[in-house]
Amino acid sequence: MHIPRNIRDNLRFLSAEAGSQVANLRDYFCEPSDTLAKRILDRSGYAYNLKLRIHESCLDRIVRPRKGDNDVPSLRALESIATNLEHLTELSRNCIQQMEQMYERSCLRPASYRPLLNRVAKGIDRIEPAVRNNDTPLALKIGRVKPRLGRACGKLLKKYTLALKQKRKHTEDLISSLLVSHYIEQMGDTLLNISEAIISVNLGHIINSERYHSLQTSIENLRVEDTAADLVIEPLAETRSGSAISGIGAQDREEEGYVAIFKDGQKRKLKEERQGLENWHEIYPGLAPRILSYHKRRQSAALLIEHLAGQTYEQILLHEPPKLLRETMNSLNSTLASVWTETRTAKPVCANYMKQLAKRLDDVYSIHPEFRQGNSSICGCPVGGFNSLVKKALAREKQLSAPFSVYIHGDFNVDNIIYDPVEKRINFIDLHRSRYMDYVQDVSVFMVSNYRLQILDAPLRRRILQQVRDFYRFTADYAGQAGDKTFEMRLALGLARSFVTSTRFILDKSLAHDMFMRSRYLLEQVLATGPKEVKSFRVPVKEVFVG
Repeated sequence: MHIPRNIRDNLRFLSAEAGSQVANLRDYFCEPSDTLAKRILDRSGYAYNLKLRIHESCLDRIVRPRKGDNDVPSLRALESIATNLEHLTELSRNCIQQMEQMYERSCLRPASYRPLLNRVAKGIDRIEPAVRNNDTPLALKIGRVKPRLGRACGKLLKKYTLALKQKRKHTEDLISSLLVSHYIEQMGDTLLNISEAIISVNLGHIINSERYHSLQTSIENLRVEDTAADLVIEPLAETRSGSAISGIGAQDREEEGYVAIFKDGQKRKLKEERQGLENWHEIYPGLAPRILSYHKRRQSAALLIEHLAGQTYEQILLHEPPKLLRETMNSLNSTLASVWTETRTAKPVCANYMKQLAKRLDDVYSIHPEFRQGNSSICGCPVGGFNSLVKKALAREKQLSAPFSVYIHGDFNVDNIIYDPVEKRINFIDLHRSRYMDYVQDVSVFMVSNYRLQILDAPLRRRILQQVRDFYRFTADYAGQAGDKTFEMRLALGLARSFVTSTRFILDKSLAHDMFMRSRYLLEQVLATGPKEVKSFRVPVKEVFVG
């Protein structure tokens, strides 16, 4: 990475200071003295000032860039490295403060710490050349200090804990020993942070060591002519479940787009994603992207999947001409009709929309506490709180079920649908929630995901809501042809659920309030409908989906 001279000089001084403090701490373990303790405790201001200078210089170059300054990620990484180097000096001071309080230092087992601190010092020595030379293999070596310190400190922890259980004396010294061991272990975490900051800059993409190893393994399984060194990684998105999505492309073939899509995160989530993709290939081939590789490592996993040509429905809706939007919607409707027909089973199913809503209400209230309403009255007429409406609707829903089940997407948002205008083909992505279920679940999620787009432009807003109403008419026609008599009532409940649960991700109070009130209105309409009127009930789509 390019480092301005003043930042480079201060980083060198800070690295040297951190290395010196760790070396002094190592010597103190071997032969404690007031002089060594003073060298560590009295120099806290120096490391702090160096860190502050680096932060101020980085901020200055971000706010007022000089000619040729365009590497903000590198400056952010340098800030992170400086913070962690200064933290190493702080951890050294913490160790000294604990050891100075000890009466019986043999409890500490001081000889055990010399090899550990040698590893830390060696890691610090590697930082500057790794930064200067963009050396990812060297950065990985810095990060490997963490698991080694973790294992060694874990063994010491067991010994200290056993001694505490067996002895009634030197309790305070053993507790101090536990704290010292914890501070040494934290040095490994700090070096890992530095390692990941360097790797992230080298890749042009924020990444931790677990993700790097997963990415490396995935790319090795990617059959392209280019070597891994010729590939570039570009961050695309981060899901609410914690997964990260990146595009992998060939450096010299940008016009061809990405070679593949890399997705990584929790092993459980990625396992569900892989299973969802495999199920779609078996049930309805050609709709989901192909899996190129799957790799798991400890509690994380990674998927390398086929890159699909085209644009998301959201991009087409917001930016493309009406002709392409009509073409996309026609293709989407015919695809859904085909999937629903081919995967239909005669088994009735209940989506339990109100149970889904009740489960997420606490999360909604944590973002929008004003939605938490109690029972009240207006001019003597009782008005139920939202929770009471949900409970009543839950009882009503028990009498409703879809007459058949189909294989659904499970997270049918506007950014999970891709249309390729060249091949005139729809594809689905993000399929970890796919299963056999009431198709109204996908219908309601899609309609609300359109509505919640935070678009203020009036003509574009009308265009969005018109698509929602057109989609409703298509699905209502399908329900009629399939003999689904309770479609409308279930749709009202599904919409009520999606309107409210979506507000967990919306901080715009006006939009969130509009969505909440629409949910309440739909629940009131459902509850006002008698058992004999269920089949004649109609969702007030025009009233609900207005600008």
